[in-house]
Order: sequence, then C-alpha cells, then structure tokens
Amino acid sequence: MIKYHTPVMLHESIEGLAINPDGVYVDVTFGGGGHSLEILKHLNKNGRLLAFDQDSDAQRNIPNDDRLTFIDQNFRYLKNNCRLHNAPAVDGILADLGVSSHQFDQPERGFSIRFNADLDMRMDKSSILTAGQIVNTYAEEDLHRIFGIYGEVKNAKTLAKAIVVSRMSKTIETIAELRTAIGSLIPKGRESKYLAQVFQALRIEVNQEMEALQEFLTQSAHVLKPGGRLVVISYHSLEDRLVKNFIAKGKFRGEVDKDFYGNEIKPLMNISRKAISASGEEIENNNRARSAKLRIAEKN
Repeated sequence: MIKYHTPVMLHESIEGLAINPDGVYVDVTFGGGGHSLEILKHLNKNGRLLAFDQDSDAQRNIPNDDRLTFIDQNFRYLKNNCRLHNAPAVDGILADLGVSSHQFDQPERGFSIRFNADLDMRMDKSSILTAGQIVNTYAEEDLHRIFGIYGEVKNAKTLAKAIVVSRMSKTIETIAELRTAIGSLIPKGRESKYLAQVFQALRIEVNQEMEALQEFLTQSAHVLKPGGRLVVISYHSLEDRLVKNFIAKGKFRGEVDKDFYGNEIKPLMNISRKAISASGEEIENNNRARSAKLRIAEKN
C-alpha cells in the first residue's frame, strides 16, 4: 500500500451512505483506498464495491477482495462503466474530490509549490494536456478566465499578461520558471496562498475537473436506485457550489424545473441540510480536513 493520506470524515461519510450489507456501492475516488476499505467492512459476502481512479499509482492500493472491482477511469464515465460491470443501479456513491497527499508529495507530478519540477499536474498520466502547455499556448484572455474563475485570483488579468509577456522570450517549463515570471505580482506575506490559487486554477483546467464533476453528478442521479445515497466531500467553493446546486435543484444554475402542475422536478433529496464540516479533533490530526465540506443526498 502507498501512503496516500488519511481519509477525510471517514465516519461521517460511511454513516451518510447508510450501507445495506447486501448492496452495491461505488467509490469514484479510490486513491489510497481508505474509504473503500471501510465500505467493504460494512458489506457481507453478497455486497459489491466498484472503485474508480484514473491515477495508475492508485492501483497499487487495491486490496485482495473479490467483492471489489477496480475501474481505471475518470468518474465522468460512471454510468457506462456501471452498466459494463453489471451494476446499472447502485445503493450508494461516494466521492472525495480532494487531491491526495500522495500526489502533492511527488515532486515530478508538479502539483505542489514546495518543489521544482516540470509544469505537469495531470491526474491521469496518460492524458495529453499539461500545465506547461496551458501556460505556454493558451491565449491571454483564456488564461485570465482560468485564473479568475478557477483560482479566484484577484489580479488574474495582470497575471495572464505577465505570463504571456514572459513566454515571448523563453518557454516557461518548470515551477521555478513560472514563479520567476509572476514573481512581481505575488503579494508579500501571502506568497503561499497566492501560488496555491494559481496552481489550483491550472490543475482544474488540466484535468477538466469542473466539467467532469458536472458529468459525474448528472450521471449519479441516473445510476442510484430510489433511496440510494450520494455522499460528496469537496474542498473549495467552486466544487461545493456545484454539488449544493445539483442536490437542491437537479441542475447547476438557474431555478429548479417544475412539471405542468407546479411540482418541482429534481432527482435528489437533501439529507444534510447544510454542509457537514470535520470536527476540531480531526482537523488537528489531519490538516487536509480543514476545508472539507460533506453533503449527503438521497435519490427520490
């Protein structure tokens, strides 16, 4: 087993799934397998677990258990893969949307500002788009949009311009070169926070995280059985807003749709009235839990 990270809100997420020992469950973010192993403990010999992860490193954490089927795919392909593995309707789905500590701790993956490495940031190492390609080929207005929306960077327009000017004289290939290119724009005393926002924006774009999350949520409503549970742990406001809106309205923006008689049309019912946060004790023991928000919904 690779040491990925301590699973966040393990007790709360398992409780939220309300596991039926004979049921079929899906962990769409397998990672280090922490949540999956706990789900398996609550299943009897007839229960099943499908586990998704696009990072090849995660496969080294697969337990030797006949009840688990590992699927080497992004969770945006949930519906087709559940059908393929004879699980067209399931009792519960769990998603922990955080980047694993294992990925942050691997310098060559380019996720962390703590190391110098090539600008990569791919969750799926076989995909084509890297952070370096975004930095060196995207138009200034696209960089402005990415940093402004995905990173919520306040000087996103100036940042985009600085990158475009810098790359005209030399390709920006490494984390150190990116830091040098934007160094004059980094607020004093807020270096780590600012760079984390920049890196978050690039990572979200590289991995198409917002599009994948919307596809996953939409498909989860089709895959769940009536009464089945959806449990999602998110780590920043962009993710949480999508999850919250979909649970509340069955869509990501606008007002909830209604039928001819004025009844609301939405596939899920909110079980947790507001997002659940980690306890102070858990945050003290696991810093990753600090920004986590857990939401639970049930299929109508």
